[in-house]
Amino acid sequence: MARYALRSAALVYLLFLLILPVGLIGWRTFEDGVGPFVDALTTHSALHAFRVTFVVAGWAVVLNTLFGVLAALLLVRRDFPGKRLFNALIDLPMAVSPVVVGLALILVYGAFSPVGGWLEGRGFQIIFSTPGMVLATVFVCLPLVVRAVAPVLEEMGDEQEQAARTLGAGGWQTFSRITLPGIRAALGYGIVLSLARALGEFGAVAVVSGRTVDETQTLTLFVEERFENFDAQASYAAAFALAVIAVVGLLATRLLRPKDGT
Repeated sequence: MARYALRSAALVYLLFLLILPVGLIGWRTFEDGVGPFVDALTTHSALHAFRVTFVVAGWAVVLNTLFGVLAALLLVRRDFPGKRLFNALIDLPMAVSPVVVGLALILVYGAFSPVGGWLEGRGFQIIFSTPGMVLATVFVCLPLVVRAVAPVLEEMGDEQEQAARTLGAGGWQTFSRITLPGIRAALGYGIVLSLARALGEFGAVAVVSGRTVDETQTLTLFVEERFENFDAQASYAAAFALAVIAVVGLLATRLLRPKDGT
């Protein structure tokens, strides 16, 4: 009885917290048919929001992938002063509110800050433009690739890498032929997690983007802006599109997640 009660409690919890809200969005999206859904997502503003979202998420994933692999190799394969501090700082984005992240970026890269003013004086605008949105998204996704790859590197050990170097392989050859194949599944898992997180980011991007329609508006900002302007159909359609992307990302992570003992 206790086992069934626990299962029922978990199902009820998921029903009211996840299934009903997402299901209601789907129902509201298609209650008038597929036509309004297609029309809402093919407007100029919606298509621009999609484009900005994928540009920002794409750059963030590329940068986080490069940093994640290098950081994981550094943490697992090297000992250096400040290693424990570096390891702790990687998890900082998980504890800091994205809104705080956005505000911090404005203080550093805003037009009235020394760094931001110097950059804008040379034609590089960071805040209220795509670079600032990329920086904010990179920050919130920072730990995902590192934490996916590092445990696999530890499990692999470095015996094969040492053997390859002994036989004359260079650093890039060792990485591409030994290390990369060993971490490929974990790396893919981290990349998909980063992409899903980047596509759904709201708080930090909302602060640094300026929320300018048809300029710096991502899909999550589009949902909020359309809902506040009483365009419920467009808001529901964009929210449903984000939910579908999230489900696809979840399925991909399940397929790419490294199995225990492999």
